[in-house]
Amino acid sequence: MPRPKTKPDLIKSANEQFEKMWNLVDSMPDDEQSATFNFGAGYGKEAHWGRDKNLRDVFVHLYEWHKLLLNWASSNQSGEAKPFLPTPYNWKTYGDMNVEFWKKHQSTTYEDSKEMLRNSHAKVMDEWAMKKIKAHKKTYGTQ
Repeated sequence: MPRPKTKPDLIKSANEQFEKMWNLVDSMPDDEQSATFNFGAGYGKEAHWGRDKNLRDVFVHLYEWHKLLLNWASSNQSGEAKPFLPTPYNWKTYGDMNVEFWKKHQSTTYEDSKEMLRNSHAKVMDEWAMKKIKAHKKTYGTQ
C-alpha cells in the first residue's frame, strides 16, 4: 500500500489498517485470542517482541499511545505547549515508558483492552478538524 500523502488518505489508511487488524483478531478462535504468544527466542529485534506477551498487551500498548496523542493534541489546541512524550521520557527513553504501560495493564482484562482500544481509536479519528471538514464539504457551493 502506498504511503498516504494527504489527510483524507491518512484517515482512510488508518481506518482500513485498524479494520484489518480486527478482522485478523476476529478470525481467531477465542482460545487463540487469549493465548500467550509463543514466538521463541530471537524472533524479532524490537523490544515489543520480548515485552508484549499476548493480544491484551498489544491492545493496551496501542491504547496508551492513542492517549498520548489525544492528551498532546488537546493540550496544544487549548494553548498549553506540551511535548508529545510525558516527563521524564524522551525519544531515547520511550522504551522505558512502554515497559511502564505494560506493567500498568497487567491486571487489565482482554475484553477491557479491546474496548479501550476501540474507544481510543474512535476518539483519535474524531478530532474537531474532521467535523469542520465535513461541514465544509456539506456546505461547499451553497453560498
